[in-house]
Amino acid sequence: MKVVLTIAGSDSSGGAGIQADLKTFEAFGVFGTSVITVLTAQNTTGVSAISELSVDFIKAQLQAIKDDFEIAAVKVGMLYSKEIIECVGEFLREMKCPIVLDPVSISKVGSPLLKEDATQALQKLFTYATVVTPNIYEAKKLFGYSFGDTDSLQKIINSGVTVLVKNQTLELANEKKSVDQLIFGHQRRVFSTKRIESTNLHGTGCSYSSAIAANLALGHPLDKAIEISKEFIYNAILNAPHIGHGAGPINHKKGLKYA
Repeated sequence: MKVVLTIAGSDSSGGAGIQADLKTFEAFGVFGTSVITVLTAQNTTGVSAISELSVDFIKAQLQAIKDDFEIAAVKVGMLYSKEIIECVGEFLREMKCPIVLDPVSISKVGSPLLKEDATQALQKLFTYATVVTPNIYEAKKLFGYSFGDTDSLQKIINSGVTVLVKNQTLELANEKKSVDQLIFGHQRRVFSTKRIESTNLHGTGCSYSSAIAANLALGHPLDKAIEISKEFIYNAILNAPHIGHGAGPINHKKGLKYA
């Protein structure tokens, strides 16, 4: 069985972060291990408190996993502070497996998940990543990219980083689509599904990047891993359990068509 590691924050409501990552890994039949970076007190309506773990304890978690498992892929999520980012960067520098970096900076309901002085440190991690998966707001903040703007697209191309810009809504053939763009070198590929009008979107970004990591661990090339993961998220939203009073979680068990 392939082993996948998630390095991310804990979501007490179970819909995002480490909890969503492990549910996603389970759905794809890979064994999930985890290194927790921060604890959050949150639910579907927002984040009420954040507590960082010490760098020494994060290092201890990373070493414990590295010493005992052959890691087939790594997913990186919420890192929150410059000190944690630099600690995780030392670990990623030594890894020889696929790395999916989700540059978490703001939640679906607008809660800040990255300290202001940590942006530059986070950008330095991009060189270690197989793919970086920002949403449209994070793409603007981290790459200066705006959808449809050729000049800002060139900034991503010039960075040399493979980037999947997520969650653009487009009208195609009189139907709203959720569109993601994979930008690699001077090439682009578009992935789309029908847009579902739903408030049950909590943890979709975490789960999407985790699904990509799981599928890379299973041996799929990046474009196929994204294609499978995009469909997984679509089905998980479609079958959401409709719980909570805010942005509800998705249904990881129903993400795969055969589940």
